[in-house]
Order: sequence, then C-alpha cells, then structure tokens
Amino acid sequence: MPELPEVETVCRGLAPHLENRTLIGAQVRQPNLRWPVPTDLEDRIRGQRILSLTRRGKYLLLQMDHGWLIMHLGMSGSLRLTNAGVAPEKHDHFDLLLDGNRILRYRDPRRFGAILWSEHPEQHPLIAQLGIEPLSESLTAGYLHNLCRGKKTAIKLLLMDAHLIVGVGNIYANESLFHAGIDPRQPAGKISLLRCARLVEAVRRTLLQAIAAGGSSLRDFVDGHGKPGYFQQGYFVYGRAGEACLVCGASICQLRQSARSSFYCPKCQRR
Repeated sequence: MPELPEVETVCRGLAPHLENRTLIGAQVRQPNLRWPVPTDLEDRIRGQRILSLTRRGKYLLLQMDHGWLIMHLGMSGSLRLTNAGVAPEKHDHFDLLLDGNRILRYRDPRRFGAILWSEHPEQHPLIAQLGIEPLSESLTAGYLHNLCRGKKTAIKLLLMDAHLIVGVGNIYANESLFHAGIDPRQPAGKISLLRCARLVEAVRRTLLQAIAAGGSSLRDFVDGHGKPGYFQQGYFVYGRAGEACLVCGASICQLRQSARSSFYCPKCQRR
C-alpha cells in the first residue's frame, strides 16, 4: 500500500499540472471502489476550478471552488496525467476531464482506493480522526514522549497508529526504528525522552529521504507520471531478514507484530 512518501510524491508531481485548471467533467467507469463513487460527482465538479492539491496522511485532497475531492490510492491505485483520447485500460476506473484536452486517470486493479466528495474535508470521518503529521513541527520529542507515556503497546505499533501519527506505515516504521536504535518490540511507555528525540529525528529523516527518492516501488506504485520510486534500494532492515546488517554485520531478524512483518538488527536496536 502506498505510504506517506509515495502519496507525497504523487501530490508534488501532480500539483503543478492541476492547479488553476478547469474541470470539464468526469467519467466513472467503475463506481464500486472501497466506497461507492458519488453518483452526482460529475454534476458537482463540472466547471469548477482546481485551487490546490494537498495531502493529509495518506489521502490526497483536491480543492475546488466549491468543495473537495478526497482520494485514496488503496493498495494498488495510481493517478496519472494523460491526453484526452487515450483509450482506458481494464483497471482505469475513473477520469477527471481537464481543460486543454488533459485527463487525470485513476487506475486501481484491486479497487481498495476511494474517490469521495466533501465540502468540509476536515470534518469528514476519514480525515477528522487522523493524528498528527510526522513532518510537521508539532511532532516533537516531548509530544511523542507524552503519546508514549504509560502505554504498553510496542513502539512500532504506536508509530503506525494513524489516530496518533499519520502516514508512518510498515516500511518506514521499520527503517526509522533501526536508525533510532530502538527494538520494535519495546513498550512505548518505557522509551525515554532522549530516545523519543532520536526517534522523531529518524522518522523525519527517513520520510524525507524516501520522498526525495520518489517513494518505494515494491509492487504497483508509480508516481503521477508513471515512474517508480527507488527508496527500496536503500533499505537497512525492511525485507532483509537473514541478511547482514549494513552497520554491524549481524543477521537481520524478522517477526510478526499485529499481522505485519517487522525487521530489526539485534545488535543495533535495543529494548
């Protein structure tokens, strides 16, 4: 599933090509995504001007004159700019028709993504319950330490709880904890303020490096221009079970936490 760096990569790549364009209409070929595409969507958006494309957590928010599209890429979704007249393929479920004979096309083989409408996205149930943005100045060592205080939850699971911190998915939680030297099984409540400071820095640095690399392309992910990311070429622990740690040479370990794989170095990361 695309995580924060992948969604941010799509956002940054598409925003300059969408902002200040006028919407001619929409074409819905498959309305049954994770939630149904609104039946009146074309009537709502026709003639509106696109003001901005931003990100909140793993959601893309397309602001118009009067309302917003909330878009989620799900597990296999992608958004691409193409020219009018390019025939849709099997899994191309939705088109935004732009002025200048351009199309923003949504492709989603697994159909776990979403195209929704809201006049007040900050109040939408999918957005309102989201936690703090990990790249914002609000995420400080003190803030994280307060989140962790008294919790027996493993620190990796806390990092991935979107109600607390948004967008730090499995890949980047693994990598961040390695760089902070923290075992993913460590109870959150036992992490000191100093180690929280290291973790905040590791999360921020890992996410920014991933964005600079265009995200990770493990299966389906491509950006708005059809290009894959390459951050996966620099993983320190994720997906490297049994391989030598790039720092100390120890064998990378793997375990399951809440049905997700965790990878860590038994020497570099401590409880």
